[in-house]
Amino acid sequence: MTLEDLGYNDKLEKLRNENNLKEFEIGRVISEHKERYIVKTEKGEFEAEITGNLRFTSKSREDFPAVGDWVAITIHDSDFSIIHSIFPRFSIISRQDIGKFGEIQIIATNIDYALLVQAADRDFNINRLERYLTICNSSKVSPIIVLTKIDLIDEHLTLEILDKIKGRINNVPIIAISNASQEGYDNLKAIIEKGKTYCMLGSSGVGKSSLLNNLSGRSIMRTGTISQSTNKGKHITSHRELIVLENGGILIDNPGMREVGIADSSSGLEITFEKIIRLAQNCKFKDCTHTNETGCAVIEAVAKGEIDQASYENYLKLEREKAHFESSVVERRKKDKEFGKMVKNYKKNINKKK
Repeated sequence: MTLEDLGYNDKLEKLRNENNLKEFEIGRVISEHKERYIVKTEKGEFEAEITGNLRFTSKSREDFPAVGDWVAITIHDSDFSIIHSIFPRFSIISRQDIGKFGEIQIIATNIDYALLVQAADRDFNINRLERYLTICNSSKVSPIIVLTKIDLIDEHLTLEILDKIKGRINNVPIIAISNASQEGYDNLKAIIEKGKTYCMLGSSGVGKSSLLNNLSGRSIMRTGTISQSTNKGKHITSHRELIVLENGGILIDNPGMREVGIADSSSGLEITFEKIIRLAQNCKFKDCTHTNETGCAVIEAVAKGEIDQASYENYLKLEREKAHFESSVVERRKKDKEFGKMVKNYKKNINKKK
């Protein structure tokens, strides 16, 4: 396997030269297990750790390697290596880190397209799709909606769901498939390009592992049996992993995500809810919150049916979530700064006593 098979290109080679990395082996992180990594190179796959210097200079978890990263390594024996440097990333899909105040968790890096996977039966949720879209738009990753398990519902209901998606989400490809019969797979395979990287986003039991197996033409991921009570497959994928498909596309599988908190700088929401943002320019007050103000163009559009009520409510929810996350980041940075000053003063006092 060549580096080009993993997505390596002229831009990355230029970065390699500019950063004086010619003496190192180059590879791509294909899986991560609690700060132990598997890196795939032209010479094979190697377990890897980061250097002490890389760990020491990292300001946050975001500075550590993630699945999808290109890294410079030295190989020390037949299956072990050391990561010395991480190439600059051209895209990062991330979310709020669950249970960690004001921190971001990287899902995957250097992604061209995200497959937003939802099952057509009980899992289907347009609000969640808009959440995933916001993450993609914030990350500058092109989204593709994949509706799975259409074999579990009738054709009329499938068309109804597709119309519902198109009514709220514009200019995003939608592909309906059945993992059982492989209906729709020709359409899905047609959009997967050699050398491009795709990342699957979706909750547990929507059929991501079956989708990966069908696209690869072989059994890579174990799939669970369907629960009779929930119509959902069992949660199987436990870590992120990068797979090269037979047609040359590169696919990253992810564990099912119960919580997908957005960590957005505002651009993601602006793109996802473009119509609301555009109408907001006509509001009477510049600082309009679009909740109860007189002269709010957004509220007026909702009342007239020009904006979907559920989409409007989801926008307000995500806007509040974004504001809360941003304030959490500011608060965390303030505390880190205060702690840094305390440590500096402590060291200063110790040196004085000496």
